[in-house]
Amino acid sequence: MDHVDNILKQWQRERPDLDVAPMGTIGRLKRLNHSLMRAMEKTWAEYGLTDASFDVLATLRREGAPYALSPGDLMASTMVTSGTMTHRINQLEKAGLIERVKNPDDGRGFLISLSQRGFELIDEAVAAHVETQAQLVSGLTDEQREQLDDLLKQFLAVFES
Repeated sequence: MDHVDNILKQWQRERPDLDVAPMGTIGRLKRLNHSLMRAMEKTWAEYGLTDASFDVLATLRREGAPYALSPGDLMASTMVTSGTMTHRINQLEKAGLIERVKNPDDGRGFLISLSQRGFELIDEAVAAHVETQAQLVSGLTDEQREQLDDLLKQFLAVFES
């Protein structure tokens, strides 16, 4: 019995007419997400980053050389609004982690590029992040993790299709 089981048991007692099984699935996903995020936020904080700043820097880093994207492409890749992205870009630029550079393909536009400092920071932070994630899933066997990944892909596809 876990915390969610106790909640389900209470609902089953109070509303036996409802099938609350989906509440268990979603409740566990919600609690799991909260725990996972707290652990990852600790890692990011060791590098002076938040989930938002890590997201932008990691997106630029995994893009490959020259580690630059247009603001629109960056916004699409991170799935945030333009106002949110502008704020993130301004904060990261102020911190010296990114730079605005002229877009060689569009003289009127610019690209958001990792600075040398940003590149070095995200390379260290992503290594620590991957280590944290490995620790977080270490309670599962490789087979269990693969099964969970398959189930989550199927579940997520319902919402992303």
